[in-house]
Amino acid sequence: MKRILLFAFALLAFVPGGIAKMKKLAPAPAEEHINWVSVQDLPVLMKGKPKRVYIDMYTDWCGWCKKMEATTFTNPDVVRYMNENFYCVRFNAERKDTFRFMGKEYYYDPAKRIHTFASELMTSLPSISYPTSIFMEPYFQGTMPVPGYQDVKGMEMVVRFFTENKVKSQPLWENWQKTFVQTWGLSNGPVTSDMPPVGR
Repeated sequence: MKRILLFAFALLAFVPGGIAKMKKLAPAPAEEHINWVSVQDLPVLMKGKPKRVYIDMYTDWCGWCKKMEATTFTNPDVVRYMNENFYCVRFNAERKDTFRFMGKEYYYDPAKRIHTFASELMTSLPSISYPTSIFMEPYFQGTMPVPGYQDVKGMEMVVRFFTENKVKSQPLWENWQKTFVQTWGLSNGPVTSDMPPVGR
């Protein structure tokens, strides 16, 4: 009985130290989600550290928006790249508030059933659809809207096209599609993509 008690006390003495050492040796956890920020935060963030901007334009009733949120935006490769290279915003295109951005007032337009901030960013598209990915250069220049659901491969294709090419021309995009090699999401099995044309 004494031996059992001594063994138990010995375990109690060594386990906390062992756990502490394990915690020190354990690698830092990977980022688990995209760091979404609000539109109103962007000017302040841009002053501190200029970065490109990504806006996920969605609505509450959009099924493909929900799927993109649950799958594409939770992929570790997507999360890592977006957090490193973009300030990311999720914007409900039918939100009802009014706010000022870059000296201009934006509000919900009940006649068109869309927020004017959303409609302005998607004005170059032939028609408004959700989800739409909006890419912007630092300081809100060079807006590029890309309509449609993006799986991991599609997201990598368009995101890297935007970040790695100074000129966003249609011929260059078509060549990019032909030569693109997927690197994200391969550990989760094959991914397919029907990429819509790039909005200009």
